[in-house]
Amino acid sequence: MTLNLSHMARKTTRVRNLFVVILVLGWTLGRIAHVEAQKITPPTTPGALTPPAGNSAFLLGHAVATQGYVCLPTRAGAASTAPWTVDAARPEATLFVSVFGRYVEVVTHSLSPDTNPNKVAPNPLPFGSPTWQSSFDSSKVWGQSLQSIPAGSDPSCPNAGAIACLLLQSIGADAGPAGGNFLTQTTYVQRLNTQGGSAPSTGCSVLSDVGKQTLVPYTADYYFFHGDESFASHP
Repeated sequence: MTLNLSHMARKTTRVRNLFVVILVLGWTLGRIAHVEAQKITPPTTPGALTPPAGNSAFLLGHAVATQGYVCLPTRAGAASTAPWTVDAARPEATLFVSVFGRYVEVVTHSLSPDTNPNKVAPNPLPFGSPTWQSSFDSSKVWGQSLQSIPAGSDPSCPNAGAIACLLLQSIGADAGPAGGNFLTQTTYVQRLNTQGGSAPSTGCSVLSDVGKQTLVPYTADYYFFHGDESFASHP
């Protein structure tokens, strides 16, 4: 009987935890479905990182990420004179929001081909562009970096020695398979409050180091903006 009661208690705990998770996810989905009601206030940023007037933040995601680096030669027979080179093919991040004290994944960040470029997209397109994809409706947006500031140079980017803070512009977007459009209205993305992610200070100094790769963890805040007029008219 004692064993049965213990088993029932564990089962009840699992059911209760599952119910809490379902409630959290349901609340988050409802929050995203009514994103126009959110009050996202990004920090004051330098002009270089501030989107043009007429754009407002609609989502803040706290990222847990890695920055990839590769050791490349700068000339025949020599290792890189810079310690490491950013491996543009390997950005990886997961963005979370806090809901009732639990972190819920909302966006993933990677590199992929821009399959639906907009009018400001470069021509020709790069082989891949920074990509953010909604974890809820699979809509996505591609971006290109416009401006950056060094970490530690501004209160919005306070952690000296971390990777740079960025302003990126949307160069394309695509709805999810079921027509989801959460991220398709994105016009600009800010990467702020970076911590970590800088290249190692060692490991890329001699010829035998060429070709080495490494992933460096970092965290950051990503703010997503939409155009006020287009968002107001969006069904």
